[in-house]
Amino acid sequence: MPRGRLLYGTSSWSEKSWIGPFYPPGTRPQDMLAFYAGRFATVEADTTYYRAPSRDLVRGWRARTPDGFVLSAKFPRSIVHAGEEAKPDPEKVLRPEAAGGELERFLDAMRELGEKRGPLVLQLPYFDRFAFRGAGEFLARLEPFLDALPKDFRYGVEVRNKGWIGEPLLAALRARNVALVFVDLAYMPHPADLAGRLDLVTADFAYARLIGDRQAVEAITKTFDRIVIDQGERLERWAGLLGGILPRVRETYAYANNHYAGFGPGTIRDLARRLGRESDPAGSR
Repeated sequence: MPRGRLLYGTSSWSEKSWIGPFYPPGTRPQDMLAFYAGRFATVEADTTYYRAPSRDLVRGWRARTPDGFVLSAKFPRSIVHAGEEAKPDPEKVLRPEAAGGELERFLDAMRELGEKRGPLVLQLPYFDRFAFRGAGEFLARLEPFLDALPKDFRYGVEVRNKGWIGEPLLAALRARNVALVFVDLAYMPHPADLAGRLDLVTADFAYARLIGDRQAVEAITKTFDRIVIDQGERLERWAGLLGGILPRVRETYAYANNHYAGFGPGTIRDLARRLGRESDPAGSR
């Protein structure tokens, strides 16, 4: 596979307020994925964070999408967060035996995608010192978890403790061909800033998530049918970062959330335009 392929889309496909600006009026929820897959070549399934999907559900995703479509997904909350409250449970996080078989159910279901399987993402929460006293203690939990994962998937790790993004974490991911997820989140440094002092490429693919600031967007709108925040400057920095990374990896996955600027499809198409890839059949149909 040649290097430099960009696949871009959004974080989920089921937003009702997209009916009109993205989906045709009257589109039924069960028809959304098929329509979406005619416009983008990939999507990130947000729903898997809340519970492992059934195998039948995933088979349905596969059946409703065309050849070449790729679906990425988040690990269930029971694995990456483990607590029922706002704070994660440090005794259970990244310990599969504490999740009651949820990890196995998740992986077995995602195998139903076959050749449409995208990377699986560990979207980790912010950990305070009551969970892990520092990056070293966190890595002591993360590394054996990654080592025990089956090798027939690709994986990404999203860390929300900005002080932990350094050489020890990058080296641990690089040794396992696991991608550091580049995340644009309100309290995290822009990935372009990190790239100024670190080599963020840790796998033969790259993975980017444009999440944004939920409070800022929802202070303006509760419906996600248009761009409400100008993120042009940040997107330009993203384009510079990804433009340098694309030739170094086989594939780069990029997903935009509605909370980035108000309308996920508009955001990700804007980024693709800045990269000169909007009409690239590898990323959009």
